[in-house]
Amino acid sequence: MKLYKKICFLLALLISLAATKMKAQNIEQTNQGVKFSAQDLDITIEFYSNNIVRVYKTSKGFSYNKKSLSVVKSPETTSVKFDQKDNLVVLKSTSIKIEINPKTGGITFYDISGKLLLKDKDYGTQFSLLDDAGTPSYTVREGFLLDKEEAIYGVGQIMDNKFNRRNSSHHMQNENMSTYSPYFMSVKGYGVFWDNYSISDFNDNPQELSFEGIGHCSDYYFMYGENADGVISQVRNLTGKAPMLPLWAYGFFQSKERYHTQDESLNVLKKYRELKVPLDVVIQDWRYWPEDKKTDSLWNSQSFDKERFPNPKKWVDEIHKLNAKLLIVTWPGFGPKTEQRKEFDSKKMILNFDTWPPNSGARPYDVFNPEALNIYWHYLNKGIFSYIGNDGWWLDSTEPDHINKKESDYLLPTHLGTYRSVKNAYSMMHNKGIATNQRITDDNKRVVILTRSGFIGQQLYGSNSWSGDVASTWEMLEKQIPAALNYTLMGIPNWNSDIGGFFAGRWKNGGGNQNPEFQELYVRWMQFGVFCPMMRSHGTDLPREIWNFGDRGSWCFDAQEKAINLRYKLLPYIYGTSWDVSHNNGTFMRPLVMDFAADTKTHDMGNEYLFGHSILVSPVTQYKARTWPVYLPKGGDWYNFWTNEYYKGGQTITTDAAVDKVPLYIKAGAIIPFGPEVQFSTEKKWNNLEIRIYPGADGEFFLYEDENDNYNYEKGMYTTIKFKWNNTAKTLTIEDREGHFSGMIKTRKFKIVIADRNQATADLPAKPIKIISYNGKKTFVKL
Repeated sequence: MKLYKKICFLLALLISLAATKMKAQNIEQTNQGVKFSAQDLDITIEFYSNNIVRVYKTSKGFSYNKKSLSVVKSPETTSVKFDQKDNLVVLKSTSIKIEINPKTGGITFYDISGKLLLKDKDYGTQFSLLDDAGTPSYTVREGFLLDKEEAIYGVGQIMDNKFNRRNSSHHMQNENMSTYSPYFMSVKGYGVFWDNYSISDFNDNPQELSFEGIGHCSDYYFMYGENADGVISQVRNLTGKAPMLPLWAYGFFQSKERYHTQDESLNVLKKYRELKVPLDVVIQDWRYWPEDKKTDSLWNSQSFDKERFPNPKKWVDEIHKLNAKLLIVTWPGFGPKTEQRKEFDSKKMILNFDTWPPNSGARPYDVFNPEALNIYWHYLNKGIFSYIGNDGWWLDSTEPDHINKKESDYLLPTHLGTYRSVKNAYSMMHNKGIATNQRITDDNKRVVILTRSGFIGQQLYGSNSWSGDVASTWEMLEKQIPAALNYTLMGIPNWNSDIGGFFAGRWKNGGGNQNPEFQELYVRWMQFGVFCPMMRSHGTDLPREIWNFGDRGSWCFDAQEKAINLRYKLLPYIYGTSWDVSHNNGTFMRPLVMDFAADTKTHDMGNEYLFGHSILVSPVTQYKARTWPVYLPKGGDWYNFWTNEYYKGGQTITTDAAVDKVPLYIKAGAIIPFGPEVQFSTEKKWNNLEIRIYPGADGEFFLYEDENDNYNYEKGMYTTIKFKWNNTAKTLTIEDREGHFSGMIKTRKFKIVIADRNQATADLPAKPIKIISYNGKKTFVKL
C-alpha cells in the first residue's frame, strides 16, 4: 500500500510539473487538446475523435463564436495523451500524433507510428484587417507544407481536365459549371476541410498550399483515414452521412428545356412505354407557371399556368399510373409580381441583385435566414408538393445566377454577413431548407434533389449535383470525368451531367439529331451516364428523346437502348452500392487511386474509374474511336466485360471500342448481380437474379433490398444477403439473410454464372452453371 501511494504521488508530481511547464509556455491543457497564443493569434486544438482534429485560430484577444453551416458532429469523448518533446508540445490519440511549436504556432501532424502527414506552417497563418461593408473582419490566409511529390485531390468540380490538384490555383467562387469547397485529400490518407464559405482562393506551389478568404477565424479540420475511403468516411462523420435515394432514382431520366404543356411530357412518357424503352423519371423544366412574356415578372411563382397545365394533379397521377416519377424545377429567385417575392421583400429576405432571367427583376432569397427557408417551403409545398404529389425537385441556379454583376452586389447583407462572405454555401443551404422541410411534411417519401451546385455537407440532404450547362463537345465530355472524380472525393457521392451536353446549337445547321458526329457524341455521353449515380438525358437546342435519333434498328437508337438496358440490368449492383454509400460511407465513382494507391500511375489518372468496387469504366471521348487505351491498375487482375478475356493488372491494353460498347473491365474476385429486363425499376421483383462470378481472387458482395422509397430503412427495415467467393476452394457461400421488411422476398432462385477466363465469348455464358433455390438460409455452392 505504501509503495502504491508513493507511485501515485510521483505520478501526480510529474503531471503537475508537466502542467507547470506547459503553463510557463502559455499552453493551457484542455480535456481533448490545448489552447495557446503565438504570433498574435489565439489557437485552439481539439480532438473531435481519434481521427479528426479541429484547429481554430483567431486574432489575439478577439473572441468569436463560430457556428458551422457544414459540420454536424460534436466532439466525442476521446482519450488524448499530453507530452513534451524538447520545446514542442505533443498530443496523441490512438490514430494521430500532433507536435505543436508554441513559439511559432507551427502544427505538425503524424500518424501514430510517426509518419509525417502534414505541416501547418510556422508563421503560416495571416489575419489582415478588412472592412466588410461596415463590419470589421479579416482576410484570412492559412498555409500548409506538403511533400514535393504528394498527390492531392478534391477542391471542387473544375473543368480543366486535370485530376491531381498539385501546382494549381483556383478562385473558389461557386458558379454555373464551377463548384468548389475549401478541401483537399492527400494520397497519404488524410484530408483537410477549411470551414469557410466565402469567395476564396486556393493556391498550391512548391513553397506551400494555401487557402485565403474572408472571415473572423481560420477554422479547419484535419481528418486521418489511412486511405481515401477512410478520409471520405471521416468527412461524412464530420459533415453528415448521405441518405439512401429511392430505387427509382437509379433508373433513366428524360428531360429537355422544356416541355411546354402537361400533355407534352405525358406523351413523351407514353411513347417510351410504347417503344418498350426503360424510363423511370420525367422532369419538368421552367415556365410551367403563368407567363408574363414581356417582363417575366411572375418568374418562379411555384404555381401552374391554367392553359398549359389545366389539371396538374391529374397530370402527375397519370405519370404515376404509367409507373414513372416526376421531378419539377424550382428556382431561388422570384419575379417582382409573385406572392413569394412580396413577402420576402416585406421581411428584408431578398438579396437585391439581378438573377435569372435577364431583365426580369427577379431576385434571389436569403437562404441563410432560417425563417426564409421555411417561407420558401410554405409556398413550394402549398403550390406544388402537397398539391400535385411530385416525387422530387430540380433546383436550378443554386449558386445562384448573377446577372449584370456589380462589385457592390457582393457587399449586400445576408442573415449571416455580406454575400461574399457566405456565397459558396448558398446551394447547400437552399438544399437543406427543402430537404428538411419535406421530411417534416412527408417522411414516407425519400428526398430526391437534382441541384446545380454544391458544398461539403450537402450530401446530407439527398442531393445529386449536376455539372451545369456544359457545351455539347467532345472536349467537354472528356473534362466531365476528372471533374466528377474530384467532386466525389470531397465526400459528396451523387453527381451527374447532361447527357449529350446542354448547349447543342453548334449541331443545328449540320443535320441536328441526324448529324453522325452529334449522334456518336450523344451515345458516348450516354455510355458514360450509365456509370454515373444518376443517368439523365437533358439539353437545349436539340430534342434528346431516343426516337429523335432514328428508329429501332438504326445504330444510334440501338446503341442508346443497349446502354439504357445495361443500366437497368445493373440495378441490383447499383442499389447495393447505394447502400454501401449510405451505410458504410462508400463512393459510387471511385478514381483508381482509391483502390490502387500503391500503383503510382493511378495518382494522376482521372480519365477512368471504378463504378462501385468492381467495374472499371474507361469512357470513350473521341469521335470515330473504335479502339481505346485502357490502363488496368496493378494490384488486381481484370476481365473484359464484353468478351471475358482475362488480363493481368499493371499494363495498358488497347481494347475494342465499337460504337455501341463502352470499355468495361471487371475486377477479378467480383460478384455482380444482374437483374431482370424491365421497363421501370420496380416492375419485377428480384426473385430470379443472375449472379456473375469473376474468378482470380477472393471477393464478396452484399445484395441489399428494402421498401424502395421511404425511410423505414433507417429503422432497420431492410435485408442484406452476403455473397462470398473463395477462389482457392472455388466455392460460393450465400450467407443467412439478415434483416426483414414488409413484402420482402422469402424464397428465390439465383442463377450462378462464372466467367471463363480461358475462353473469349461474345458475352457471358447464356446458360448458368447452377441454379440455386434460396430461402434465406446459408448455402454453399461448389463450382
